[in-house]
Amino acid sequence: MTAFRETGWAKINLALHVRGRRADGYHDIETLFAFVDGGDALEAEFADADSLTIIGEFAAGLTTGADNLVMQVLHLLRERHGADRVPPLAVTLTKALPVAAGIGGGSADAAAMARLVRQHFLPEIADAALARLVGTLGADIAACVASKTCLGIGVGAQLSAVPELSLTGAPVLLVNPRQPVATGPVFAAWDGIDRGPLFIGADGRAALLAGRNDLQRPATAQCPAVADVLTALGALRPWLARMSGSGATCFALFDAAAERDAAAASLAQSHPDWWSMAGTLR
Repeated sequence: MTAFRETGWAKINLALHVRGRRADGYHDIETLFAFVDGGDALEAEFADADSLTIIGEFAAGLTTGADNLVMQVLHLLRERHGADRVPPLAVTLTKALPVAAGIGGGSADAAAMARLVRQHFLPEIADAALARLVGTLGADIAACVASKTCLGIGVGAQLSAVPELSLTGAPVLLVNPRQPVATGPVFAAWDGIDRGPLFIGADGRAALLAGRNDLQRPATAQCPAVADVLTALGALRPWLARMSGSGATCFALFDAAAERDAAAASLAQSHPDWWSMAGTLR
């Protein structure tokens, strides 16, 4: 039987500036999205009816019903383009990324489903149109469709390219203390202080070093292990270490893959209970 495959690439926020609260309950942000060359695996086959099976290390507790973002994307695309074009699919999701971790696992999986359906059944849809459609299901999903470094503003769904940032191939290490952090309470605990915009200049590295994650403080208050992860990463001498999204995953960028691999080996020895993933930026 024919199987279709896609990857939900892990998302990181290289910087995340919260600029204000909105009347609709969301927040205006400025963020630099980047994506790692690893993530969750999605596989689909023709079936008599839609179904979702979730396996893998982080499958426990995840819903497989119609409210799962993967199935919401499938149903949305079928509703928009017709059942004659988008057939029933049996979908298997292998969860390699931790849940509620600030690396867009659910959004990345939803975007992977969108790309899978587009590639095999709706090839005429461009990235931008696909992102606009499925982005209505979640703020990060639009960025995850292309899974390329970009600037997101508003709630994070207004996207633009950042050619100044040439980060493809940069060695990266993701680390999570295996403690979930819910996004809503972290945003709610933001102190309301606008600490200024995110500047992207000709020197991309300088811009990143001057950036920040305004959610790091409230996330650390809810999950003190974030500070432990950042301290451990900083001791390994990356050129940038920061929390991603609303936590608790943190990332470190290195100049060389050997440096990243040595850092990963050191952390595996000193903190064997932490989850980590070594890769490169897409």
